[in-house]
Amino acid sequence: MAARKPPLYLVDASIYIFRHYFTLPPRWYSGEGYPTQAVYGYLGFLLGLLEQVQPQFMAVAFDESLGQCFRNTIYPDYKANRELPDDALAFQLRACAEVTTILGISTLASDTHEADDIIGTLAERGRSGGHPIAVISGDKDLAQLLLDDDVLLWDVGRTPARDRFAIKRELGVWPEQLADYLALVGDRVDNIPGLPGVGAKTAIELLAHCASLDGLIAAGPDIANLPLRGAKQLPEKIAVHRQQLLMARSLTRIALDAPVGEPALQCAPIALDKLDDFCQRMGLGATLKNRAARLAHAGGQAQHVVKEALHTR
Repeated sequence: MAARKPPLYLVDASIYIFRHYFTLPPRWYSGEGYPTQAVYGYLGFLLGLLEQVQPQFMAVAFDESLGQCFRNTIYPDYKANRELPDDALAFQLRACAEVTTILGISTLASDTHEADDIIGTLAERGRSGGHPIAVISGDKDLAQLLLDDDVLLWDVGRTPARDRFAIKRELGVWPEQLADYLALVGDRVDNIPGLPGVGAKTAIELLAHCASLDGLIAAGPDIANLPLRGAKQLPEKIAVHRQQLLMARSLTRIALDAPVGEPALQCAPIALDKLDDFCQRMGLGATLKNRAARLAHAGGQAQHVVKEALHTR
């Protein structure tokens, strides 16, 4: 039997940057006078992750496509409710990308695709290459990548790693139905319209009966016979909004063909000299730098439950 390949860890950077940006006080400042609390929190998170799993293969995806993503060509109002980062936040986002590279981790972004698409593309490649996948994010949209037992979704510090069965219990739909579900209910955060009058409960019931949005559209008048409240109005409603539903699904579905090239996903040694300079420039003090130094010189294998689970699946 062939030896099991090591897990590939794919990190959604924005979740953890913004989480610390909004929760930590501005106690740290760069030489330019910008607050750096998000940088401090993100670096601490990333070091903690490295300490727990000691990965051989990892990549971190950043969002740089706001307002110019390929989804905006499909629907110009996609994420039109989002404001572009101001100079202070943009400074911290760039700093987080810089320190990720310093830690020896592949750092990826695209001006046409979102971090979700980068993660989806790398997850598909990794699965095809025999790597178990751990998607590190608090964004449930990424649960649609959990198509088999070799992919887990883990919001570090918040929830245990979840598999596809946990997602079904939590959301009421299977991961492969999630893009269709979001097309039906809409997504206010991303400014995606849903089917008028259809909420989460109805969408779950519809997908339980029809499996997919395509199956729902194909069912036509038969939808009226389902044991659902308001079922008699659904066939006409679905027919009228058919193109909108298909458009919405093209927005909610994670792309698996992001232009990421052939990145080196094997982790490199931490550049401690560069990290020392970085921490000084960002006003972060010595605590995180010392943690990184201990990590760089540590041996042995991590025993975190996520790593064990991915190795044994």
